Amino acid sequence: MSISLSRRELMISALGFPALAAAAVTNPQAAKKPHFPATAKSVIFLFMHGGPSHLETFDPKPVLNQLNGQHVPASFGSVQLQFSKFEQSVVLGCKRTFKRYGQSGIEVSDLFPHVAEHVDDIAVIRSMNHDGFTHTAALNWLNNGWSRLGRPSMGSWTVYGLGSESDSLPGFVVMLEGGIKSGPSVYSSGFLPAAYQGTLLRDGPAPILNLKPPHGMTESDQRDMLDTLRWYNQRHLEKNPDESSLEARLASYELAFKMQTTAPELADLSKETPATRALYGLDEAGTSSFGSKCLMARRLVERGVRFVQCWSGGTGGEGDWDGHKQCDKNHVEMAAKIDRPIGGLLADLKSRGLLDSTLVIWGGEFGRTPVCDGSMNGGGDAEGRDHNPYGFSIWMAGGGIQGGQVIGGTDEIGLRAIDYPVHVHDLHASVLYLMGLDHTKRTYPYEGRDFRLTDVAGKTDLAKRLKTRA
Repeated sequence: MSISLSRRELMISALGFPALAAAAVTNPQAAKKPHFPATAKSVIFLFMHGGPSHLETFDPKPVLNQLNGQHVPASFGSVQLQFSKFEQSVVLGCKRTFKRYGQSGIEVSDLFPHVAEHVDDIAVIRSMNHDGFTHTAALNWLNNGWSRLGRPSMGSWTVYGLGSESDSLPGFVVMLEGGIKSGPSVYSSGFLPAAYQGTLLRDGPAPILNLKPPHGMTESDQRDMLDTLRWYNQRHLEKNPDESSLEARLASYELAFKMQTTAPELADLSKETPATRALYGLDEAGTSSFGSKCLMARRLVERGVRFVQCWSGGTGGEGDWDGHKQCDKNHVEMAAKIDRPIGGLLADLKSRGLLDSTLVIWGGEFGRTPVCDGSMNGGGDAEGRDHNPYGFSIWMAGGGIQGGQVIGGTDEIGLRAIDYPVHVHDLHASVLYLMGLDHTKRTYPYEGRDFRLTDVAGKTDLAKRLKTRA
């Protein structure tokens, strides 16, 4: 009887390696059971980089136009801003018009006619707040749950807690439009094992850099190399079990091997129907970039990816939502790029039965001030708005929540959250709750104490209110 052995098996035999050499690598992103039944299986976070104005988008304030050009009444007190001295600035009116949409009658700005068509599936939260009035601090608050660098991102915490339902794609995927004002920490794994950091997905046929194997290397050659490398690394791990970076690297090698087939297929949008392309605005210059991101987000969650983040705005020539100069003009230009794609995403998810299990979040790192950008260093703009973390808006759709509702509110000029204030910790606790995770129990030991996304705060009241309709 003849026995046929592969080169890998011959190598293992010749070197005296045990049969365990071919054992499967432990996948740190393997799906895990939630703490309790979830209503959302995945998250798509549409992040508006730079801080969109709630006053021009989802929180109409008629009093702004009544007070336009006047100093803020003393009854509103004062706040600390990055570039402006609040007491010396004057109120800036709003040029946008708001209409009521859907059966719920929620008011939405004329910047978002396509998003407004889905308002009965959307819950608008008008009372978000934190205290980070600079971009870096605010971006860290929204993405990492803390104002300083070093904490894991929300996407990393989610995949750490739940793993991914895809074994051939990363559990946490990030699609950028350019640089980020605070740097890549907003999608990093921080002190969590490196396997949970966000994977950048780029536009075009090669969405992930360095994924293609070297010229001349066959799939069999690559498999042999990975199995041999894995055997040596596993022996090392047996003696050094705390080296999470090595374990993550092993898992990433295996994932990259599988992605050589799945990633090109994922990025190939040519098979989408003309109707789908039109839905996302893929064939229009202004909407094609963000439309592609939104369509890719749908394809990713369809394939079991747990957390997807699509960024609008960068630090280069593409611009962002940072309306210090001519805030209204800035928002008209930025909204034109995203409104149709987001409306298309919501419609597409719903038609495929994915919206029920996919939590869509829209928002930025903060809102904008009701006063013009007075800029204490002399560079102010009477048509611009400074950063406002004290009261701003986000919205959610899908994932088991009840749409067609407005939660919370700001004061008459949109300066502070006064009705049902929702801190970022509450937002994070509630997102994890919708995903089936108890934010107080999914912790990680680091430097002598157990850390979590919500630090030592966070309430899930928001999630419970979202699920029952206020």
